[in-house]
Amino acid sequence: MTRRAPIEDINEDNLAVTKPKKSAAGVEAVLVALDRGFAQAGVPRTAKALLRLNQRDGTDCPGCAWPESQGHRKTAEFCENGAKAVAEESTLRTVTPAFWAEHSIEELATKTEYWLGNQGRITHPVVIRPGDTHYSQISWNEAFELIGERIRATVPDRTVFYTSGRTANEAAFLYQLFARSIGTNNLPDCSNMCHESSGSAMNATIGIGKGTVSLEDIHHAELILVVGQNPGTNHPRMLSALKECKDNGGRVVAVNPLPEAGLFNFKDPQSVSGLIGDGTALADEYLQIKVGGDLALFQALGHLLLEAEERVPGSVVDAEFVAANTQGLDEYRAARTTIDWAETEKATGLTAVEISTVAQMMIDSTATIICWALGLTQQPHSVNTLKEIINLLLLQGNFGKPGAGACPVRGHSNVQGDRTMGVWEKPKESMLAALDKEFGIESPRKHGLDSVDTVAAFENDDVDVFVSMGGNFALACSDTVALEAAMQRVGLTVHVSTKPNRSHIMHGTTSLILPTLGRTDTDDKHPGGRQVLSVEDSMSVVRTTQGRLDPVSEHLLAEPVIVARMASATLGDDHVIDWKAMADDYDVIRDRISRVLPGFTDFNARLKTKNGFVLPNPPRDTRSFATDIGRARFTVSPLEYLTPPAGHLILQTMRSHDQYNTTFYGLDDRYRGISGGRRVILIHQDDVTELGFADRDMVDVISTFRGEERRANEFRLVVYPTPRGCAAAYFPEANALMHRELVARESNTPGYKAMSVRFIAHEAANSAPLT
Repeated sequence: MTRRAPIEDINEDNLAVTKPKKSAAGVEAVLVALDRGFAQAGVPRTAKALLRLNQRDGTDCPGCAWPESQGHRKTAEFCENGAKAVAEESTLRTVTPAFWAEHSIEELATKTEYWLGNQGRITHPVVIRPGDTHYSQISWNEAFELIGERIRATVPDRTVFYTSGRTANEAAFLYQLFARSIGTNNLPDCSNMCHESSGSAMNATIGIGKGTVSLEDIHHAELILVVGQNPGTNHPRMLSALKECKDNGGRVVAVNPLPEAGLFNFKDPQSVSGLIGDGTALADEYLQIKVGGDLALFQALGHLLLEAEERVPGSVVDAEFVAANTQGLDEYRAARTTIDWAETEKATGLTAVEISTVAQMMIDSTATIICWALGLTQQPHSVNTLKEIINLLLLQGNFGKPGAGACPVRGHSNVQGDRTMGVWEKPKESMLAALDKEFGIESPRKHGLDSVDTVAAFENDDVDVFVSMGGNFALACSDTVALEAAMQRVGLTVHVSTKPNRSHIMHGTTSLILPTLGRTDTDDKHPGGRQVLSVEDSMSVVRTTQGRLDPVSEHLLAEPVIVARMASATLGDDHVIDWKAMADDYDVIRDRISRVLPGFTDFNARLKTKNGFVLPNPPRDTRSFATDIGRARFTVSPLEYLTPPAGHLILQTMRSHDQYNTTFYGLDDRYRGISGGRRVILIHQDDVTELGFADRDMVDVISTFRGEERRANEFRLVVYPTPRGCAAAYFPEANALMHRELVARESNTPGYKAMSVRFIAHEAANSAPLT
């Protein structure tokens, strides 16, 4: 094992394909996790980081937002991909000023995200100015002066403040406060690209945009539907919760276009059966649905539940709950009275028998949870699809009782906390009023730019200053080619980062990279000593997180400090807000949060309790619904599904098992049997044949939207058990195919699961002009 960065980049000729796995985790997961940690950080540093991971008074995993148990916690309270995330952050590989001097932007532009990210942690702030070919070192004071000067030189609405979900609560609160202090709500975040559809659907129907269940509810549900989600890769600790549900007699239904290993069998590496036995079978039923067919499925389930209620009144509908808490049942019942089974089967790719089997499971259950992730949120009709989920849960009274509720499974750790802290382009008036009262400012009321709007603003040259708190905007967004070109026309880009990424290379005419502490790093350069941060998980639990590792460089600053110093440099040391006091002592930030945000009273005191605290959740806590009508709302939506043009397939994007968002840990998607390469299209054998190709053919992929085409070259077709008419490719390689106007209605979330694509032989690329 070596801690040296890789010299070689991805070579797609090394692609190897084997049969997909039928179980997740097990001994191999343990070995892979340890190997990655040891290779990046060595044995002592890896052990120190992992033994504190997700423990009380330890470090919250920088990976996913799955919650920790409120009771006993295991010694190894982490999964394989959590260990990979820690390895990436705790690495001893470093990117020093010498690295930037050695590698020009022209050279770095030829590298993949895999190569860039694996170079290591950035050690010093660096800058590139007009005419420069390389980044070079800059002092922190000079960097902050440059930022302040450029922000003051433009108007507020031409500045944009982006953040990824990894940012802790205290930094996120300061970040939005800074943006609003200069006069803008341009606060796009990664939630815009992921779960914005969930919030849009849930706020309108149940009055809250968050999940309404606890981890204990997952353990004790009678029935759990896991829809549009791959927990084995994206939230592996969820498998332990599903196993406990099964051990308690619950049943699980998996609904997903791809037969992911984690949906079927879990080999718990912390149990004897997981290490040497057959593991635990998870899905009692698996519905291999077509991409985009979920709305039709949930409408069919609603029809069948109401049909059963009609046959035996009182057997399905929780009439008392519905009468006391909801509105719109009559209209919903009328809409679901009849069903066109032929069209439903066409939309879903499922049979009426398969759907009826799951409907009966729902009828038999008195406590049902429906979980979902990006498979449902990234299509034009996503919001309506999620409203249909709420309809089903309302019908049987699955709110405010044990083992029941709605569970949008957030991807990135603290993406939910960032939104709670006010990182949102459409803030509520109550939040702005409280902010103004506490800090003596006048926050802007005009809504700002979300992530998709920001892409358009870049392309229209409407951005002068772009600040990114973590993340990799250039690679994460749609319309990659146009976006990267537009980002290079911006006057100043500022990236608060731990490691190099593509956005640093597609930089503005002037660009700063500001290296920050990670979750695992000790944050002790303060007058009062070591500081503690907080995060919020997918189930609204707020808890502490603190790093215990020595930072790889003495030149790193914590995110709250960076934000505070940007604000001081921009607004002046005599500004009405004492930014330095909050940067010096995070307790001061939390005291001020407690007077601004509902649910955070006595923030500091409650954070110090054993398990932190749970934020209020009216549907879960009191069966109350803070919608505009004061009740939960049944809704009616027309049947809608994805229908590609002739000769096209519907393409969805996905992560590899060796990947987290735009970070590549390695090149082994072992559960799907794909390794060594990433530019692949998973496709059904019959579709390959019908389109005139063969397994492993090299093709260029062309997407079609509103008469416009996008192209991504050199992908290899891999025959895989996908539904007919559907295909899959890795994110972000396929983002170049995404037209920025292909979005979910209402939420404006990019339609990464809704692209219509066709293929041409790679050799014929030059003879097939785009329209």
